[in-house]
Amino acid sequence: MRRYHTITGLDVGTSKIKVLVAQKGSESGLEVIASFQEPSMGIRRGVVVDVETASGVLENTFHNLQSQIDQRIDSVYINIGGAHLFCLPSHGTVAVSRADQKISEEDIERVLEAAQTFSLPLNKEILDVIPLNFIVDGEKIKEALGMKGVRLEADVLVVGGFSPYLKNLSQTVLNAGFSIQDVIPSPLASARACLTPRQKELGVALLDIGAGTSGLAVFEEGNLIHLAILPIGSANITNDIAIALKTDIDIAELIKQKWGSCLLSKKEEKEKIEIKEPEPLTLTRKMLNDVIAARVSEMFEQVNKELKEISKDNPLPAGVVLTGGGAKIPKIIELAKKELKLPCRIGKPQGFLNLEKDPSLSTVCGLILEGADAEMGVGVPVFGRGIGSRIKKIFQIFIP
Repeated sequence: MRRYHTITGLDVGTSKIKVLVAQKGSESGLEVIASFQEPSMGIRRGVVVDVETASGVLENTFHNLQSQIDQRIDSVYINIGGAHLFCLPSHGTVAVSRADQKISEEDIERVLEAAQTFSLPLNKEILDVIPLNFIVDGEKIKEALGMKGVRLEADVLVVGGFSPYLKNLSQTVLNAGFSIQDVIPSPLASARACLTPRQKELGVALLDIGAGTSGLAVFEEGNLIHLAILPIGSANITNDIAIALKTDIDIAELIKQKWGSCLLSKKEEKEKIEIKEPEPLTLTRKMLNDVIAARVSEMFEQVNKELKEISKDNPLPAGVVLTGGGAKIPKIIELAKKELKLPCRIGKPQGFLNLEKDPSLSTVCGLILEGADAEMGVGVPVFGRGIGSRIKKIFQIFIP
């Protein structure tokens, strides 16, 4: 089989660091040639808080990964997460510059720059400006290039983040000996792996439930229209179980994975759970369910709040797609439909020939797919015009 250039995706998560190395397969699709996961250290709620420790974990991860393949990994596509990420709408207006009134790339760049002319708090960075619509002499259109007009306006979505956290992430990867090929917000990477163009066109929300945080990305008419990071993840459920049962966190995680569910039948509610080691523990499944359902319902309340802020709590024909490790909790779809009152389903990564369709791999798979699109020069970015390029420019400032 012909050897293709490999693409490496690095998912820096709260609980695990995941790496995939893939190449174009002989059929349509990508073939994974190596993968590795390692428990995270130095990362809290999706952001790097201890660069030295996180770099050490990365070095160990890639040492183990490279033993599986016969080539060196030099550059990676990485995600960026954490509640510091934000988005806000903005508007820009310019006069068309050419004498023949034909709108050029320069005019489009100027109107996008104009949409950024507002003040931000200290240590906040604009990562990208995503065009939603252009307006030429009062007429709203998708693409303005080549049209004739006097006045050009743009409705945009501005995506930003906290500069020190951007620096920590870049320094962690660089210290581990790798260059950054591109950087993609976690929920948008997951959206690339799990959502179809038709869903994005109709209107859809993706909820990526991680360990420390959950990322929400909302699409309509093919555009990203909202991005939010919720400060609740599956680790919060484990912590709640540990507190409620007064037990060790590892036992709480075991109980969650083996017996956890978001909804129970009347018969299941009466079932007892008995654990003998490492310490005796007895509880009913109803007790466990009450703890889990309360925290997951709280998450869905925050999703509803975000959707109401952009008036999308009802008109989302493609509904809500749940992915990430937290989406594997049994009966979470049933609870989601009840709380969100929208169509809901589990999202699994697509486009790989030899990989299990596991929701917990959505982010790292999305990084690979975005990298494949960029390197083959095909496809439309899941977000605006080159957020990765903008972030890379910001990261270059931090490179010693």
